[in-house]
Amino acid sequence: MEIDITDFFKNVDTWDFSGSHATHGPGAGKRTWNAAKGQAAETPLLDTPEALDAMRKWAKESGGWNKEEIAAWSDVEVNALFIQLVTSDMREAGLEGQYFENIDWDAYETKAENGQISGALYRDARTGRIYYYLGN
Repeated sequence: MEIDITDFFKNVDTWDFSGSHATHGPGAGKRTWNAAKGQAAETPLLDTPEALDAMRKWAKESGGWNKEEIAAWSDVEVNALFIQLVTSDMREAGLEGQYFENIDWDAYETKAENGQISGALYRDARTGRIYYYLGN
């Protein structure tokens, strides 16, 4: 499923949503999770039942959570996990903190094709919108 993340990508400082002890210091997990939940409550990116289900399916297939744990998540928690997923992929690709207009999407695609980054983010050249592919 393709999720339009253009406004989030262009307008939100994502640093607080994902990181480790090495990048964000002690207690990073709790702080980044709480920040992601706050953002998810304010502006959910997964705004349809289908999009929420796609994220739950992704979580199940990742093996990190079981069916019961996933079923217990609120829509805000599902969105927060998605925000952390998007943010970590942005950071991995070197896109976090860049001005939208300065991103070299051809270089990004080359890195994705070479297996250097996940490649789940993409820009529709026709519309300029940014999407995240949530699936296998």
